[in-house]
Amino acid sequence: MTTTATPHSMLALSDEVAAALRDGAPVVALESTIISHGMPYPRNVEMAVEVEGIVRDGGAVPATIAVLDGVPRIGLSRDELEVLASHGDVAKVSLRDLPYIIATRAHGATTVAATMRLAALAGIRVFVTGGLGGVHRGAETTFDISADLTELGQTDVAVVSAGVKSILDIGLTLESLETLGVPVVGFGTNEFPSFYSRTSGHRAPMRVDSVEQLAAMMRAKWDLGLAGGISIANPVPVDDEIPADVIGALIEQALGECGQRGIHGKDITPFLLGRIVELSGGRSLETNIALVRSNARLGAALAVAWGQVS
Repeated sequence: MTTTATPHSMLALSDEVAAALRDGAPVVALESTIISHGMPYPRNVEMAVEVEGIVRDGGAVPATIAVLDGVPRIGLSRDELEVLASHGDVAKVSLRDLPYIIATRAHGATTVAATMRLAALAGIRVFVTGGLGGVHRGAETTFDISADLTELGQTDVAVVSAGVKSILDIGLTLESLETLGVPVVGFGTNEFPSFYSRTSGHRAPMRVDSVEQLAAMMRAKWDLGLAGGISIANPVPVDDEIPADVIGALIEQALGECGQRGIHGKDITPFLLGRIVELSGGRSLETNIALVRSNARLGAALAVAWGQVS
């Protein structure tokens, strides 16, 4: 699918986002599961406000996306961010869940897949997240594969992340993205990053070293009628990374506990990320925040560059 010239009528845009889209100003979409399900309160709302500030400092307008009272919202107030961060009943909403959450007038924090689709319906082309979902370890028997991948294969949004979450099977995720025709680009790196770490043992399929080149890729892809997104892998800053061997041991322990407790489906990722925070003594949380900051800076720069070629 392609982005729409006019935002979909079911969306509620903040005044700031509506004005930016109307005027052709740079806009960056931000997901909300990292707020409701990725970090503890109040650190989550502090992070959300800080990241929006980074996007603004980079010359773009932030558009945090969520569903509140059944209404898909593109751009949130501080009070709405507080609801997402502290309300006890905020669902984790992927693409399949959107109709139900809207119909029941519930609160929902959007995953990468749902955020991509709502961003596209609003007319936003650049989206910043922490890490992509993908093929879970053991998917050859569980068939547990994130909807993030199929959404990247069909929705015209460039997604800036720190790579695939290292709790996943990165090799199979990269193979799936190739099958779906999704360009996967390492930004300033030949190696595909793995969220907490700058390395993964997998080569980045492509490398780009400037936002101008990224914007030119977006223009070329969509001008050719090649539907779907672009995955831009931006390694966590050197000073903030957790070495792959260190985080790998913690992930294996957390995965073992996940299996013992019978946790599966969309509950796996929140459990694993939370448990890894505990096992790392909070270090993984700091790394998570650092990589989101870095991605927000790149996303803002890319939105500005996209505005110059679109």
